[in-house]
Amino acid sequence: MGTKRKQMIDLLSQKEMSARELSQEVGIREKEVYEHLPHMARSVIPYKKKLDIIPSQCLGCSYVFANRTRFSPPSRCPRCKSEHIENPRYRIS
Repeated sequence: MGTKRKQMIDLLSQKEMSARELSQEVGIREKEVYEHLPHMARSVIPYKKKLDIIPSQCLGCSYVFANRTRFSPPSRCPRCKSEHIENPRYRIS
């Protein structure tokens, strides 16, 4: 079966997923997924792979958080101040 990180790496290699989907699939809290993501990003580098972040988007004004490097979701939109934000998605390519 492997460790939780190994399970998440395998899942993200197969398809794009959100932190919530990963947490449900692996059986850990969503907050723990955000703690594992930076470690996973470093651990796939030797295999010539990369952990990609599909950026969050504001559901109010469609602002895309394209330059964001943090793995956790933003709390609100800098443009319209809305808190209705689509969570980022992740994949390993």
